[in-house]
Amino acid sequence: MPRGPKKHLKRLAAPSSWMLDKLGGVFTIKPSSGPHKQGESLPIALFLRNRLKYALNMKEVETICKQRLIKIDNKLRTDPRFPTGFMDVIQIEKTGENFRIIYDVKGRFIVHRITAAEAKYKLCRVREVKTGPKNVPYLYTSDGRTIRYPDPAVRVHDVVQVDIATGKIQDTIRFDTGNLCMITGGANAGRVGTIMSRERHQGSFDIVHIKDSQGHVFATRLGYVFVIGKGNKPYISLPKGKGIKLTIAEERDKRLGGK
Repeated sequence: MPRGPKKHLKRLAAPSSWMLDKLGGVFTIKPSSGPHKQGESLPIALFLRNRLKYALNMKEVETICKQRLIKIDNKLRTDPRFPTGFMDVIQIEKTGENFRIIYDVKGRFIVHRITAAEAKYKLCRVREVKTGPKNVPYLYTSDGRTIRYPDPAVRVHDVVQVDIATGKIQDTIRFDTGNLCMITGGANAGRVGTIMSRERHQGSFDIVHIKDSQGHVFATRLGYVFVIGKGNKPYISLPKGKGIKLTIAEERDKRLGGK
């Protein structure tokens, strides 16, 4: 009988958001346990090796990490398998670069460079609001943080803007119709739009209807909706394409037009 947690991950079983080629070997990097689920995370090693091309192989990634060059959410991380996830800020001080982990319209993790000012905060979705010992109110966020004494108006599914250095809440964005959101899972992952309405289904998944800036309407589960701005003003910079999904024909015309 195997003992303990699994230590391997086959390449074909890895999340499609990692964009791994099928013939690049049998195995890939299994993320360590950390603030994000395996299916919704991207290990540092894949970011440095496959995305930024700063390393040719895993050995070089380990060398980079062990030199204490990589900061995630303002914390030095030396584990090359550490799972980064949606909205995490990666800083490489030696090159002066800041990145935010974010999805493109096809639901794949991309390299999204941000300014130093934007790297000071991140958005976190509220997963639970509870009361602890001695009646201390606290909340859990999507990236595994526990924040005590939040604003009493904050509810589950809202998003809080967290100052990375102090871990304090700077601002809250209500989950409300008319607010801008990004989809973090399902077939619409990476799309950005305005929340139109929410259907409640007892005992099943609540469905949210969303309209993007082109007027396309789509629906997704409530659990996949991550609010990123009040009205139509996002709190974070959006990647190229601004989260607008093109049809196959539009993509083709754009490609041909670009040549």
